[in-house]
Amino acid sequence: MSSDARDRDRDRGEWSESVVSIRRCAAVVKGGRRFSFNALVVVGNGRGQVAWGYGKANEVPPAVEKGVKDAHKQMKRVNLRSGTIPHAVVGKFGAARVLLMPAVPGTGVIAGGAVRAVVEAAGVKDVLTKSFGSNNKLNLVKAAIDALTQLRTKDEIARLRGVTL
Repeated sequence: MSSDARDRDRDRGEWSESVVSIRRCAAVVKGGRRFSFNALVVVGNGRGQVAWGYGKANEVPPAVEKGVKDAHKQMKRVNLRSGTIPHAVVGKFGAARVLLMPAVPGTGVIAGGAVRAVVEAAGVKDVLTKSFGSNNKLNLVKAAIDALTQLRTKDEIARLRGVTL
């Protein structure tokens, strides 16, 4: 095994991949229907980094692979506080709204499928969530990541405002 392959395996072991949805698309051609697949994937390291990716291919495994590759290109950093989030926040994308609220230790992740994949990949252990508006999985994932990127710690806010705590 070469050093490049070892590095790739180490990187892959650090990141958790979650397939949120796989959709089949049909194109009608002269001989009948030609099917292709779309895969929505969420990737995170469980320590505050998370991203989503979207891949399209004629088979499911290459679509998922492309989604993972796409996700690694747009990784985002998230501020977490001891297994939960620092404050309540609303993320928006299109008609989708996602409300994330901090929860006490032991609560777990109370979330639907798409939002659950995002918060678990980011490493959040205890959180309450509610989605409003659209139930489109892609828009919910984008709204959840938008909410997570809005999180700020007390120290960060104090520094931005120029005050001491």
